[in-house]
Amino acid sequence: MFHKEGQTIILTTFIIVVGIVLLSEFYIVNDWLRWGLQATSVLVLIIILQFFRNPKRSANNLFDEILAPVDGKVVVIEEVLETEYFNDKRLQVSIFMSPFNVHVTRYPISGTIKYSKYHPGKYLVAWHPKSSTDNERTTVVINTPKFGKILYRQIAGAMARRIVNYAEEGESVQQGDDSGFIKFGSRVDLLLPLDCGIAVKLNQKVVGAKTCIATYVDKHEERDFT
Repeated sequence: MFHKEGQTIILTTFIIVVGIVLLSEFYIVNDWLRWGLQATSVLVLIIILQFFRNPKRSANNLFDEILAPVDGKVVVIEEVLETEYFNDKRLQVSIFMSPFNVHVTRYPISGTIKYSKYHPGKYLVAWHPKSSTDNERTTVVINTPKFGKILYRQIAGAMARRIVNYAEEGESVQQGDDSGFIKFGSRVDLLLPLDCGIAVKLNQKVVGAKTCIATYVDKHEERDFT
């Protein structure tokens, strides 16, 4: 299954590759040159196919777990001051996606969309410290039953030139459903409450809609235990 944002690109690439393969058979006499051109064309098609793939995944729809919104590697776990929406301190967990990862963004938890905004910006490399605030990005806030409001941010990388965001203010969303797409290299930040339990480590590889990023910590149970 492929993401709908890439279907036109896939079809166009397929037509071009077929044309190159057929034309090279008739017009290129040198075998090595012909085979090299054909192999390169097929390789480009394979890369496009794997980039826009959208494997179907069903989340457990748990209200006490925040799941990874994307596939990739955890590159940041730190306390930060979030200034766009909360204006207070949050736990930031950032996931970097290489061009070889699935680039579908999925809702990390079920709830109601309270805020959804697109910001034009630069195209710094996705691991740059200022990419969260300077790059092209979208910010989405979900109101959840247990965690309260959590924020995730799609961030374009050096190669990315288009962010697709499906989240609309006021709508109810389900954990694991498609929430958008970022083309060609990017990063997603999660801004979470300080009192949640982080379940991942730096450099850990995560899978969208599968890997638990954070868990809900019940303050009353914690107090009773102590």
